[in-house]
Amino acid sequence: MTESNKKCRLVILISGRGSNMQSIVETIKSKPLPAEVVAVIANKADAQGIQWAKDQGLVTEIVEHKRFADRQQFDKKLAQVIHQYEPDYVLLAGFMRILTPEFVQQFEGRLINIHPSLLPLFPGLHTHQQAIDAELQWHGCTVHFVTPVLDHGPIIAQGIVPVHHDDTAERLAERLLPIEHHVYNQVVQWLAEGRVRLLPNGRVQVSDQPHRAFVA
Repeated sequence: MTESNKKCRLVILISGRGSNMQSIVETIKSKPLPAEVVAVIANKADAQGIQWAKDQGLVTEIVEHKRFADRQQFDKKLAQVIHQYEPDYVLLAGFMRILTPEFVQQFEGRLINIHPSLLPLFPGLHTHQQAIDAELQWHGCTVHFVTPVLDHGPIIAQGIVPVHHDDTAERLAERLLPIEHHVYNQVVQWLAEGRVRLLPNGRVQVSDQPHRAFVA
């Protein structure tokens, strides 16, 4: 953040192995960045990333969505858990839940997601196969602010990989993953350094960084 002695407080939400979460944690340690992961929260008790986070000495929480009657009740509880950690930003890292508008509005301007496509192309699921089926030459990932419209928020940065003629969805996903890590880590650094600004017109400005696309 802008204050030299203040670390940017991050809560990370995961649903599975949390590879982007792991990459972010390792990058914060190795650089080091003026940031700290104050909690990792999963919506599944068997999320593999939770054990990894525990092994790193991180605070973890599990808020199982299946224990709640509807999406609103789950999101209300999830928001309560997040608020107690007073995060500057909440990072979705493979968090496979569609969030309610009420939840998103509570964290407006502080809720960040990574999506495996070059938004606005292919919101939702099965993005790699969609890129192949569309016969695209390039595919990628997008880190963006979350809004109530699914996979539609202001773009912070994108990463790009080529699509090969013999690609499968699995091979394309594997090729994209290192770029996902790189792009998300770069955005976390920008956030921690206080360089990201969400403008009134809905666009994103990153100081000293006019170009925000990364090519494999």
